[in-house]
Amino acid sequence: MTKISYDTVKPSDIDAIMAIEEADFSPEESLSRTAILEEIQLIPDSFIVARNETSQVVGYISGPTSKERYLVDEMFEHNQASRKDDAYQIVTSLAIHPDYQGLGIATELMERLAETAKASGRQAISLTCHDYLIPYYEKHGFVNEGLSESKFAGEVWYNLVREL
Repeated sequence: MTKISYDTVKPSDIDAIMAIEEADFSPEESLSRTAILEEIQLIPDSFIVARNETSQVVGYISGPTSKERYLVDEMFEHNQASRKDDAYQIVTSLAIHPDYQGLGIATELMERLAETAKASGRQAISLTCHDYLIPYYEKHGFVNEGLSESKFAGEVWYNLVREL
């Protein structure tokens, strides 16, 4: 059994994170290195990584806080530091290295982000996803609130929200 630990992202994790981002998402959907570095610098409190027994990053979840209920496309490229009065924790990326998928790592990352968000006074976690992922997120307490206005990567997205 693989031992996985969880902690806050470090700037030195960028190469491993980029490798996972590029393995899990199409080139159009992958966040840029610049955007991820910005998240690492601005929102380390909501950027959680999973590490294997050799401390390599094998998965992560990240995203800014917002006063808006739904993710907007600008959040994929530019963020600001978390604000105390923001009601929503947004997820811009949840990705697991292909060799570590199916081990419950994504579930644990979501739960840890939910705990952090709730402790910070957030009302809900919000994300967008493809239609084929809706059942997965619903299984984890998210509610499909319909089509998103997002045009990110030229895809069709759905708004999913999990009240805290």
